[in-house]
Amino acid sequence: MKEMGLRLSASQLYHPKRPSLKDAVVSFGGFCTGVVVSEEGLVLTNHHCGLSSVQQHTSVEHNYLEEGFVATTRAEELPNPELYVRLLVQTREVTGRVLGAVRPWMSEQERSVAVDSVSRLIAQEASREDSTLVGIVDAFYGGNEFWLSVYRDYNDVRLVFAPPSSVGKFGWDTDNWMWPRHTGDFCLFRIYAGKENRPADYSPENVPYRPRYVVPLSTDGYRQGDFCMTLGYPGSTERFLSSFGMEEMRHHTLQARIDVRSVKLQILKEAMEKSERVRIQYASKYSESSNYWKNSIGMSRAIDKQQLIGKKQRLEAELRQWIRTAAERDSLLHLFTDLELAYKQRRAVHRALSYFMETFFYAAELPQLALQQLNFDSDADPASVQTNLQRIRRQYADFDVEVDKRLFTALLGEYRSQVGTDYLPDFYRTIDTLYAGDVRRYTDSLYARTRLSTPYGLDRIAARDSSFQIIDDAAVNVCLDLLALFFDLNGRIYAQNEAVERGERLFNAAVRRMYYQRNFYPDANMTMRLSLGSVQGYTPFDGAVYRYFTTAKGIVEKAKAHAGDADFQLQPHWMKLFTSHPNQPVCFLTNNDITGGNSGSPIFDGRGRLLGLAFDGNWEAMGSDLLYNAGLQRCIGVDVRYILFIMKHYGGTSDLLGELMPN
Repeated sequence: MKEMGLRLSASQLYHPKRPSLKDAVVSFGGFCTGVVVSEEGLVLTNHHCGLSSVQQHTSVEHNYLEEGFVATTRAEELPNPELYVRLLVQTREVTGRVLGAVRPWMSEQERSVAVDSVSRLIAQEASREDSTLVGIVDAFYGGNEFWLSVYRDYNDVRLVFAPPSSVGKFGWDTDNWMWPRHTGDFCLFRIYAGKENRPADYSPENVPYRPRYVVPLSTDGYRQGDFCMTLGYPGSTERFLSSFGMEEMRHHTLQARIDVRSVKLQILKEAMEKSERVRIQYASKYSESSNYWKNSIGMSRAIDKQQLIGKKQRLEAELRQWIRTAAERDSLLHLFTDLELAYKQRRAVHRALSYFMETFFYAAELPQLALQQLNFDSDADPASVQTNLQRIRRQYADFDVEVDKRLFTALLGEYRSQVGTDYLPDFYRTIDTLYAGDVRRYTDSLYARTRLSTPYGLDRIAARDSSFQIIDDAAVNVCLDLLALFFDLNGRIYAQNEAVERGERLFNAAVRRMYYQRNFYPDANMTMRLSLGSVQGYTPFDGAVYRYFTTAKGIVEKAKAHAGDADFQLQPHWMKLFTSHPNQPVCFLTNNDITGGNSGSPIFDGRGRLLGLAFDGNWEAMGSDLLYNAGLQRCIGVDVRYILFIMKHYGGTSDLLGELMPN
């Protein structure tokens, strides 16, 4: 890294006791990354990471999605009850202690119980002396190593600035995962703390958090080949996965997501185009669902086009030969036959489960609302009860009965067309017998009969109304049928799932043993990771060369070329502004290794200054979660100079700009 251009020491990047760069990087809500950029606790992250918070405060009267939002005073900053940021305090390896509880004769389930028990004990010890600390033990290398991460969570996080969606989501679905890019994908929040800078639930008495480390912003720009690095919380990769697992992912998990969400997104898009209220309610849900839908399309395409399964099979052929060449490896002789057999035996049920999960737990919301209220614990402590009540009420605020009914109707048909009769919940018998197979008549009746399509049932639960028997509700009956099938399907392949888990763990360890001279880094698992790289353009195909940055000129060109397309719609004053500043830098490319969860990750230069925020990857390298391709994979970032430019020209944010650039 020093040779590439890093000017910081290792202890300036990470130190468990002294302030270091890692102290400014936060896990944002557990699903994105953010970076602390002021002495008063300002956090920069992506617009799409903050979209649900912006949407939560949006109404037809105050459309912050369309118009943007800026708090000109601290009093105007908006609280977000379910949002938190997590700061890493320290991390250390605990493999010896965790695996010390494992015995050779244990089954996979017994091993899992032993590992979980010791991991929970280690995690609890982390918070014994300080109740504000959270300990989490994570598995690395498929469960062959374990590390403890100690965090401190801050629960009072307030929205400070969001550009209008025409800037923050410019290009929307069309440009998603594409380059060249011209998206101002950023939001600004502020962390608040209680007494002595300690974490505290929201209170008007809280004050801005005083960070241990603040990242300075760089307006110097960058050139091709300049060193850069990211720090963030990537979600998951599967680069050690066997070819059998990769094939299952391609044809089950990814295909189910593509098929089901294609139906879902079409229905949501039509409803959102017809109603501003619905568009506000479903903006964040649509964006999240669409993002992973397009990601799955790209991953499937990359697996096929780049022949990733074949590449993994060639590695496995080398591993088979390596296993045969030494007697001490005899315990691995049946590794591949056992793993292949386990995947084969669970194939049909696993495919059905993939469609089941996408259809019933990631699409229509009525079954999800019914499940939450069925499991509602009224006897929990009062604070937890109120928190859960408020969370479910907020879900109802973004729930449209007619939209959900259309969605459920369409997906009931889609699910039946994709799976066999062995995998249908019991309520399909009702559809076929009482409603002669007419799904629309069934869903009309279901949504008319249930008391859970509105907050009525929740209100009865909150009032402890004994006359309300939730177990008799029509939506709960649907939910119970779904749970029965879910547990049945998982039970059918329980043994195969254990065999797969064990086989993949052994396969992971064997690969690392065979190539012991190589440096392997573990798959992403939502723990902090650093990626080093440089600013780089790329050649996506023969005859095409993509340069490493874009400018406002491209925004104007796209807006004109896509006139009438909502994905590229710009208000006149933005069009005028970008036309008058054609050379304003907007986005840039690096070859840093990122994945989901890295959204909002800071991109640093060699001096630890902020160049921008990572927000996307490129279409040509969508298989990167399975195989990193240095020649193709690119990280797309929004330039910090564009962030400052937008803030300067929107909402009179001189105080915020002064806070971000104090010198």
